[in-house]
Amino acid sequence: MSVNIHPTAIIEPGAELGSDVSIGAYSVIGANVKIGDGTKIASQVVIEGHTELGANNQVFSFTAIGGEPQSISYKGEPTQVKIGDNNVFRENITVNRGTMDDEGITIIGNDNLFMAYVHIAHDCRLGSDLLFSNNASLAGHARIGDYVVLAGYTLVHQFVRIGEHSFCGVNTYCTLDVPPFMLVAGNKAITHGINIRGLRRRGVDKDTIVELKRAYKTIYRSGHTMAHALDELAGQDWQSPQVQQLIDFIRDSKRGVIR
Repeated sequence: MSVNIHPTAIIEPGAELGSDVSIGAYSVIGANVKIGDGTKIASQVVIEGHTELGANNQVFSFTAIGGEPQSISYKGEPTQVKIGDNNVFRENITVNRGTMDDEGITIIGNDNLFMAYVHIAHDCRLGSDLLFSNNASLAGHARIGDYVVLAGYTLVHQFVRIGEHSFCGVNTYCTLDVPPFMLVAGNKAITHGINIRGLRRRGVDKDTIVELKRAYKTIYRSGHTMAHALDELAGQDWQSPQVQQLIDFIRDSKRGVIR
């Protein structure tokens, strides 16, 4: 096993390091931490608690992963953080472990880019291929689907779900669920249409985008109640499974969705 650990770094007994791991000056790796192959930890990083990082992650300076949740319900239980592969955590990011109010774990997927000063609170569950710009913050128990973009200073309220392929503009404040494929912005957030540019970038075909736009007009521009709009959509023959995914997401919402 090849590792590169700076002499000033502290690796507590019990920590597990994969091959080709590097750990910079003055970083601290706790006793219950597992770090996968090829992961690079810069200087002055703290990774603690029952925390697992997968392979080929990059963690930049002054980031703190696995710290105690900022929750008055937390009583020192051995809760967890689990992070996948190929993620980039830029400077001054905080990722808190879970609480027993939920399932006791904060989960982050693969291939995500988190820019400086991002906060990921306790019990959040994040998908893959995400982009969080500077100062985006998640409160506890948030759920983020794949291919979501949170622009700078986006704030997500606790228990809010952000559906896949959605885009939240600068200074967006989300207090309700954001359905998949949507473009939202504002304080408080409102919808501004389908995230067409993002869908095109990811290779979604033209026919699917056309059907999503039709569904959007029924939900947001018809003047129907949400229940009426969903019933109308459910009665149509859609070729794209994404439309049914949109309908199911809204029906499953416990907080209500942004309109």
